[in-house]
Amino acid sequence: MLQNLRLLADPSRLRILLLLEREELSVAELQEILSMGQSRISTHLSQMKHAGLVEDRRSGKSILYRMVHRKAGEAKPFAQLLEVLRTAAAEIPEAENDAESLRLAMRRRQDRVRAYFDELAGKFGRHYVPGRSWEGLAETLLTLMPALVIADLGAGEGTFSQLLARRAKKVIAIDNAEKVVEYGSALARKHGVKNLEYRLGDIENIPIKNDTVDLAFFSQALHHATHPGRAVAEAYRIVKPGGRIVILDLLRHNYNEARELYADVWLGFTELEVSRFLRENGFKKIESSIVHREAESPHFETLLAMGEK
Repeated sequence: MLQNLRLLADPSRLRILLLLEREELSVAELQEILSMGQSRISTHLSQMKHAGLVEDRRSGKSILYRMVHRKAGEAKPFAQLLEVLRTAAAEIPEAENDAESLRLAMRRRQDRVRAYFDELAGKFGRHYVPGRSWEGLAETLLTLMPALVIADLGAGEGTFSQLLARRAKKVIAIDNAEKVVEYGSALARKHGVKNLEYRLGDIENIPIKNDTVDLAFFSQALHHATHPGRAVAEAYRIVKPGGRIVILDLLRHNYNEARELYADVWLGFTELEVSRFLRENGFKKIESSIVHREAESPHFETLLAMGEK
């Protein structure tokens, strides 16, 4: 018991063991959950394996780690040790998010359907087939969309807004750049798009009344917000009960040049951060996934998250 307590007094080892109590995990999954380097995690696992706290097994090309399950004679004192460790974990600020991070990691592992469709998407358009195109597929999907009142938040010149307006009951495009709003409004008038309205405003103080839109949509806009959580709170305010929010944004990256090149305030977000924005501001039925990875450096990845009011 004393040896285990000495070993697990390290916060990182404590967090790892409590995660391995709940699930078998690979080093890569632990890296993702803990935001910790591979060598550091491997060292911790080696020490705990030597102490008889964790064991591993090979699964295909991966090695999965889990907490050793105790025999009958050892079960009670070890359960007492775990209770002490859970209490101690409350003193580690980073451990607060471990359960949610674990949930996201497990869903990504199990999401075989998404991996299948990612493979399909990679093949789509690779070989020429007369009449088959992304444009045709997009038009098909748009026709399936119900007539909604949609707020396109941080719309820019409104490329998405104009596409959505083809089927939406109404689209309200919000942007804080006056010239962009003028340009988008002129373009809508030119093409006779009467159900598309541009409004000058900030996504952290949206000029739309409470409970009036069916869908709040952020497309690569949230990482430009000074306070992204506040922007999500505003989206909750304007969405009707039963309405939804959709966020398309960059997954957290280290391409610091984006601040200068694209005026990005945030270098993307983790799935955990976006899920927290949604949950803390009242949204339910939260889902998220990584839907695209660019082939060229710096290999930006796109995060899709949804929630319901």
